[in-house]
Amino acid sequence: MTQMRQPEAPIHAMPDADACWDAFLGRDRSFDGRFVGAVLTTGIYCKPSCAARHPRRENMIFLADPEAARAAGFRACLRCRPDEVGRDRLAVEAAIAFIAAAETPPSLEEVAAHAGYAPHHFHRLFKRETGMTPAAYARSLRTERLKSALEEGSSVTGAIYEAGYNAPSRAYADAERHLGMTPSAWKDGGRGVAIRHAVVQTGLGPALVAGTERGLCRISFDEDEADLRRRFPKAEILPADEGLSALAAQVVRLIDDPSAPPDLPMDVCGTAFQQAIWAALRAIPPGETRTYGEIAAAIGRPGAVRAAGTACGDNNLAVLIPCHRVLRSDGSLGGYAYGTRRKQALLERESRG
Repeated sequence: MTQMRQPEAPIHAMPDADACWDAFLGRDRSFDGRFVGAVLTTGIYCKPSCAARHPRRENMIFLADPEAARAAGFRACLRCRPDEVGRDRLAVEAAIAFIAAAETPPSLEEVAAHAGYAPHHFHRLFKRETGMTPAAYARSLRTERLKSALEEGSSVTGAIYEAGYNAPSRAYADAERHLGMTPSAWKDGGRGVAIRHAVVQTGLGPALVAGTERGLCRISFDEDEADLRRRFPKAEILPADEGLSALAAQVVRLIDDPSAPPDLPMDVCGTAFQQAIWAALRAIPPGETRTYGEIAAAIGRPGAVRAAGTACGDNNLAVLIPCHRVLRSDGSLGGYAYGTRRKQALLERESRG
């Protein structure tokens, strides 16, 4: 068999070849579509999750996409069909646009038909690419429309119907899940919502821990009650009770040892995109990091690198949603709302765990 020649400097497109190799060894499906691995001795390129036997490390190179692999003279693996990953991503993008354009949330069957897939298969595909089901994405998108309409000054009733709800009951149920409060409370600066809080001492300085009856709504450094009141000027801001104090103690342990995150209840609002980014952040194992580009690609939006960075900055739950695990593509720390020294300290604590 003719041995393939390694093209000039193909690995330069992949900033971390070791991470690519680890993804192949683990057959990590979350990396599918982010690059391909090409085998020099067989002339075949595969996606990371390919079930075929692994080649020796020195016989494998990594390229940005199937087009680059084909240009270098490689052919697609017939077992894992890496070219279909691109087709899947395009189908998910088309489905997202279809859902966004619909006046009311379309059914799974309608979304799948628009994308050209069987419903049960597309349900799994959509969740794998975005971290959400089509129905959950539609609900989050509709809630975001409700939030925008309220912020633009619409009446509560008008905003509910502008967002595409057929009945107020569904709007209130969704808003309590995604906004952390009812639509009227959101519109009115948190009126009617009780938020308990405490400022606790941690190994990285004082931290504000605040929560509603549903879960934690704010974890931040160098903030206090005044900052919380500016965020929710009409909410009832209360001192910590026994429940919030117990949560705050767990937050202190989390900050001091971020390698062992507890399962804490959360009450944070965000757009569908933000929620997908935050879910991708929580999926990063302690002691590991990702780039902003990798996070964007993980939710099926590889071109949304800057938006991914913004979503990281909008994170209200420091450390619990670990945006400190995201670096720039060159490996540098990048920004952090509470200072890069804290970011470095958190990463060092995790690496020791």
